[in-house]
Amino acid sequence: MLTFILAAGYLFTVYLLLALAKRTGNKSVPKNSPATNPEEHNQDISVTHQVTEV
Repeated sequence: MLTFILAAGYLFTVYLLLALAKRTGNKSVPKNSPATNPEEHNQDISVTHQVTEV
């Protein structure tokens, strides 16, 4: 009986820690980073080929 109580307490603790990690993990990224706001850092990139003959 004691083993069942300890195992249930352990699983409940792991569940709570995983839920807490998931909740805090979503808020760690700032909202104004370039990866989440691509309109703010648009760049026009043109690629030109430069061919030289040997």
